[in-house]
Order: sequence, then structure tokens, then C-alpha cells
Amino acid sequence: MSILGFLLFLIVAAACAWIAEAVVPGNVPGGFFVSAIIGIIGAWIGGSMVGNIGPSLAGVSVLPAILGSAVLVFATALLSRGFRRA
Repeated sequence: MSILGFLLFLIVAAACAWIAEAVVPGNVPGGFFVSAIIGIIGAWIGGSMVGNIGPSLAGVSVLPAILGSAVLVFATALLSRGFRRA
């Protein structure tokens, strides 16, 4: 994978995480890089849950990445809310 390919992968993964953050209630602290990490992990989780279905951009299957990122955003929001109360 080239550097440009990796940057496109990060951008698509971050966009999927941003869409997941807009859909799922809760807030994830951090900026673009945290969203990119959530998007990458979410793409892996979504790919494991549903497989590689739907359109693909820069090596990221968009629908499973959004689904996996939504699950990860929800879990992260629950955990961060629990840690703030303690």
C-alpha cells in the first residue's frame, strides 16, 4: 500500500466513523485521528460481523465500516460516560 493509498484509507475510515457518530447517540472525545482509529477498528469489526458487502472506497467496505464504527462509538460512549461518573 502506498502512502497516498494509506491516507485515502484513513480519510474513508474517518468519514465512516463520523457518519457513525452522527447516527449513534453519544460523543467520542478526540479529533480526526481518533475518528480514523475508530473507523479502522470499526471497519474490522463490521467486516467480521457482516463481511465485505456494499461499495468499497480505498479498500474500505463502506456499509460494514459504518456499522462497525457505530457499534464502537456506542461502546466508547457508554464506557466514557461510566468513567466520568466514577
